[in-house]
Amino acid sequence: MPTKTDLAGLRLPAVNGSNGSSHHAVTPLPAPPVATPAPLGLLAIAVTTFLLSMINANFVSRAVEPVVFGELFAFGGIALILAGMWAFRVGSTFGGTAFTGYGAFFLSFWALFQFYIKDIPAAQVGDAIGFYMIAWALFTVVMLIASFTTNRVTTAVFGLLLAMLIVSGIGNIDGSTTLIHWGAYLGLIDAAGAAYIACAEFLQDLHGRSILPLKAW
Repeated sequence: MPTKTDLAGLRLPAVNGSNGSSHHAVTPLPAPPVATPAPLGLLAIAVTTFLLSMINANFVSRAVEPVVFGELFAFGGIALILAGMWAFRVGSTFGGTAFTGYGAFFLSFWALFQFYIKDIPAAQVGDAIGFYMIAWALFTVVMLIASFTTNRVTTAVFGLLLAMLIVSGIGNIDGSTTLIHWGAYLGLIDAAGAAYIACAEFLQDLHGRSILPLKAW
């Protein structure tokens, strides 16, 4: 049977049509597997939340903020948004919405402190930051409700994130250092939870079975 070589160097058999002409049967190649973006997205959330919470809890000096802002832009912002687009690609609406949404949150927070906060009257900076965090608490309420279709650890992480945003937001609006500190403490616990899920996803992907429990609903 005559053959013909295509551009990829594959030899395809020629098939005779009913009118005597020949055409080539082409079998489409299977799409390569796409890896899960969950560990990347979760670690971006964990590291960024940890750094911000360490500063807000006064565990480290605010003099390190430039380092944190760099991470906020690159890992918490860009990498997290890319993980979100990746999650949509593998068919995860929940992961795509969460990663893209919080990536935009971190990136906009970076932009606020780098470019726009100087335009806000000093007496109203706390109000502006507080109301912004409360607005993202509303987004987190939706994500928390949706998380009940995942597992208990993920739901706990979103619950802690919601509490952190509300407490920190009220603390900024009221100018309460105590509430801001408590919001930071919640953020540290939340960061540990996100890192735990990332580790669980990593191990399951590497070993092909569940190693760290996530407790499905």
